[in-house]
Amino acid sequence: MAKKMLRVRQTGSPIRRPQDQRATLVGLGLNKIGRVRELEDTPSVRGMIAKVSHMVEIIEE
Repeated sequence: MAKKMLRVRQTGSPIRRPQDQRATLVGLGLNKIGRVRELEDTPSVRGMIAKVSHMVEIIEE
């Protein structure tokens, strides 16, 4: 059974954001605007995306 994947793009800057939000972006593998990562769809990844939802978007394929 194939694992479900999410494509996430960073759309906002972590400048003037709390340190925990910056750390969440780094944990997702994002650190520059426009960077795209393909991540496994797990509850923990979904929670991280929800925490920084104002700085990322999920790309539909």
